[in-house]
Amino acid sequence: MLLNILKSKIHRVTVTDANLEYIGSITIDENLMDAAGIIEYEKVQVVDVTNGARIETYAIRGKRGSGVICLNGAAAHLFRIGDVIIIMAYTWLEQSETKGFQPTMIFPDTQSNILSV
Repeated sequence: MLLNILKSKIHRVTVTDANLEYIGSITIDENLMDAAGIIEYEKVQVVDVTNGARIETYAIRGKRGSGVICLNGAAAHLFRIGDVIIIMAYTWLEQSETKGFQPTMIFPDTQSNILSV
């Protein structure tokens, strides 16, 4: 039996931009994507801690070290600059593979969206 399990989580980052005119997706600082193990075009769930909105979209790489978190396209109606969000990606695992499995979770600074060193 396959189970859909949390693979990656970027916990509590701040939306830096919302671009209604872009065709869709969420732009994420490349450093954050690499640290969380999220790859470009991977499906992600985005949860807005500020207003409760939840969407599924795909991730695209933003400028490395910029701290950018930009909701694009229709999602720009649901997320505002300054909202605190959680970004999650999932994977399918056989039930036997779940024993001992730990998702990658990162906790950036919510003011800068930059990982602490």
